Amino acid sequence: MNLTEAKPAPLWWEAIPAGATRDSAKAMSVDVVVVGGGYTGLWTAYHLAGLDPSLDIVVLEGAHIGFGASGRNGGWCHAEYPLGHGQLAKDHGDFAADRHMAALFRSVEDVGTIAESEGIDCDYAPGGVLAMARLPFQVEYAREEVTDALERGIEPGKVKFLEQDEAREVLNGSDVLAGAWHGFGAAIHPAKLVHGLAEAAERRGVRIFEASRVKEIGDRFVATRRGRIDAKVVVRATEGYTAKLPGESRTMVPLYSHMIATEPLPDDVWETIGLHDRPTFHDYRNALIYGQRTADGRLAFGGRGAPYHYASSINPTYDVHDPVHEELVRVLTHLLPQIQDFEITHRWGGPLGVSRDWRPSVSYDESTGLAFAGSYVGDGVATAQLAGKTLAHLIAGTGDEITTLPWVNHQWRRWEPEPLRWIGIRSGLRLAKQADKVEERTEKPSRLSDIGNWL
Repeated sequence: MNLTEAKPAPLWWEAIPAGATRDSAKAMSVDVVVVGGGYTGLWTAYHLAGLDPSLDIVVLEGAHIGFGASGRNGGWCHAEYPLGHGQLAKDHGDFAADRHMAALFRSVEDVGTIAESEGIDCDYAPGGVLAMARLPFQVEYAREEVTDALERGIEPGKVKFLEQDEAREVLNGSDVLAGAWHGFGAAIHPAKLVHGLAEAAERRGVRIFEASRVKEIGDRFVATRRGRIDAKVVVRATEGYTAKLPGESRTMVPLYSHMIATEPLPDDVWETIGLHDRPTFHDYRNALIYGQRTADGRLAFGGRGAPYHYASSINPTYDVHDPVHEELVRVLTHLLPQIQDFEITHRWGGPLGVSRDWRPSVSYDESTGLAFAGSYVGDGVATAQLAGKTLAHLIAGTGDEITTLPWVNHQWRRWEPEPLRWIGIRSGLRLAKQADKVEERTEKPSRLSDIGNWL
């Protein structure tokens, strides 16, 4: 597998216009202005226009639809709270946590249902999520994960512990000893979804402007290079790019995730691999990996581990990172050695948003007109649909029960100033990688991961 010939751009962009095709915004007055043309912003606009068609809603995208994480991610539409169902229950109690997770489960299905009703061909395949145990002690992790889910009331048919032969029937990877399968998940083509969603919002009367970077967000206005836009409500839906806004560098940090994609694999190779229902997959290492079988027969595979950049810096040059991409090739070919003679056609990366407490929030202050949602920590495809729907109900004032979920108006504390932020995050990432090396060598859990998680 040769990375030098791989195209340094997301595979998903082959299916969409990778550039602005809509006008830039000018000075105007509207009811609602949404900053950010990704999943959160577009779902908010889509649902709000459905609740109140009389509203004049505009969406501002700094580059083009699908430029950010919504057009770069791994195509995992799954129900996941960043710190897990258990932590959600510790924070808010079992009843609130169960309500929240049930809403996330529905959100996975809603993405597919809405895509079908709106004619959005986003390659939605509800094959679930496979977590592979590849070291002996991880088998117990998988077993405990399933037991905990069942004890929390998840339907037995929606979560299963897989013995070795069952897990390998799903994904015939090296060293697979067991697995946990969750049914609340689907593989998608992320860029097709975000572009189809933009068109669906426009059919509801939403106006979308591209190449319209926002320089400032204030009470009931935003400023762009071509003028000020006044609005009764301003929605900040900028996720990993929030740090670029004035005064927001410590609100969410941008952490980079990277991906590779293979050429389409022959049918006989897929017979040896599996993934026939296109479940997404990962394992229990500390430095997260994630993958899917695409609708056109490729492997799209990603992982964390890129360095955090000082002062929450974001730069297009960070999208390609040789050490991380080389490590992804190593990990993927070790997992599936039968693909080592096939080419990597694309490699890319991009930032995702992380708040200081790693908890997502959906917030609206009626007194200032400011609304925002984010900090999905890489679990944003289905989560953003739920967040956008929730914001729409908050803004419309419907009183829907969705507006009482525990993440509503959750307040983040700010990240530490530099250089503490840089030292802490970099150290945590380094320890996670080192823990994986120790665990692979000793086949025992490493305390380094606990220290890294604390950092």
